[in-house]
Amino acid sequence: MSLVCAICNEVPEHPCVSPVSNQVFERRLIEKYIAENGTDPMNGQPLSEEQLIDIKVSHPIRPKAPSATSIPAILKSLQDEWDAVMLHSFTLRQQLQTTRQELSHALYQHDAACRVIARLTKEVTAAREALATLKPQAGLVAPQAIAASQPTAVGAGGEPMEINEQVGMTPEIIQKLQDKATILTTERKKRGKTVPEDLVRAEDLGKYHQVASHVGLHSASVPGILALDLCPSDTSKVLTGGADKNVVVFDKNEEQIVATFKGHTKKVTSVIYHPSQSVVFSASPDSTIRVWSVTGGNCVQVVRAHEAGVTGLSLHATGDYLLSSSEDQYWAFSDIQTGRVLTKVTDESAGCALTCAQFHPDGLIFGTGTADSQIKIWDLKERTNVANFPGHSGPVTSIAFSENGYYLATGAQDSSLKLWDLRKLKNFKTITLDNNYEAGIYSVLLGKLHVEVKRPVKSLVFDQSGTYLAVGGSDIRVYICKQWSEVLNFTDHTGLVTGVSFGDNARFLSSAGMDRSLKFYSL
Repeated sequence: MSLVCAICNEVPEHPCVSPVSNQVFERRLIEKYIAENGTDPMNGQPLSEEQLIDIKVSHPIRPKAPSATSIPAILKSLQDEWDAVMLHSFTLRQQLQTTRQELSHALYQHDAACRVIARLTKEVTAAREALATLKPQAGLVAPQAIAASQPTAVGAGGEPMEINEQVGMTPEIIQKLQDKATILTTERKKRGKTVPEDLVRAEDLGKYHQVASHVGLHSASVPGILALDLCPSDTSKVLTGGADKNVVVFDKNEEQIVATFKGHTKKVTSVIYHPSQSVVFSASPDSTIRVWSVTGGNCVQVVRAHEAGVTGLSLHATGDYLLSSSEDQYWAFSDIQTGRVLTKVTDESAGCALTCAQFHPDGLIFGTGTADSQIKIWDLKERTNVANFPGHSGPVTSIAFSENGYYLATGAQDSSLKLWDLRKLKNFKTITLDNNYEAGIYSVLLGKLHVEVKRPVKSLVFDQSGTYLAVGGSDIRVYICKQWSEVLNFTDHTGLVTGVSFGDNARFLSSAGMDRSLKFYSL
């Protein structure tokens, strides 16, 4: 049996045990400590030499140093010096531990105070702004949202809980978001109102027709493509998510499937292609967000940010963070590298599911759609709801910000397209998609029962320059921005159109639908 002294961490020559802490000590060391302090060194309780209990063990015979037999006084002096060093070292370790605890407590108090000050400052600023801009129509600013901590800390029933900033929304992350927004704003100002020289003109866009159609990407047993995205850096790479639970990467130029990813347990409703990495993202009603490696052909990360189905997905401009919305009434901001949820927030005053989410081009604000027809604008750094846009009837199905960041397009179950000015916080244009548009209202007379069937606008997307807006429902329409006039209309899909996207400089338009087909339109 090997005994180790709690003070010097060596095998004792004369071991004894303290009945106060049940620790083993070298007798000469503990006697010196008791003589100086009168307490047990491990827990600080009173201890005397009489209380020490000797332990009888077979001591190993240690070889003596050659000089030990001739100079015992020197050896005794060295032993005493060693004992003093061990006692001093032990005392320093105890003091270090106490100092660390005090520092941790002080930092916690400082962090809590900073958060309280920041919240009060924000409330004062918001109150002043509201007072200064008070108008009859200024009913858009909503109460502060209630934040939540990590997913595991969400209360039963989706009750909001306090934000825990130590989870991950550190000052470094917030500064990173601010720096990226500053760069994007500067680049946008440099571009000004100039239209890219290579952008397809409206008169040429109106001549587009279907040039290709592919129906073999997803299973025919559970038909339907529910989500579509193109790689921003190479728009020939197409990403789709299907009702068959699969995610597919398709090469438009080669006309072949590059990769098929399986892992979701329910249909895939949202997909995103990373602009600079060979990585794609997918979300599903199975409550998970998955990160896939295109080159590796496997799932590299599973983000579990929600307790219910994920309804929306948007990638931040830094390429490092994901925004997600869910039927659990929360939106979440997650780190794609670690899979960790940095913050998770809901608006307890609304109490309804979120149906979609989209980042503003600068990345400091974003929008979410709700099941009760509201569009909510959020401040990411403060995690607060800063504006609400009512007006739709039925759940909001899709939202999209223009490239210049001034306009927001929204679509809903009411088969209408609304355009909002973010500078004036008001709706300036509403386009009702009716008549021959199948997403309009269909009336069926069943005896005395009059039934109205509404098919929603399923997809909205601006091109990279913000010049054109594509709308997908039961057909596809493209509008030219500012005039908001229709420049083309496609009815090639036999099912509901669930996704539309522009190629580079609008050289082609892609679409996917419930008829299981992926179509491309061009000159």
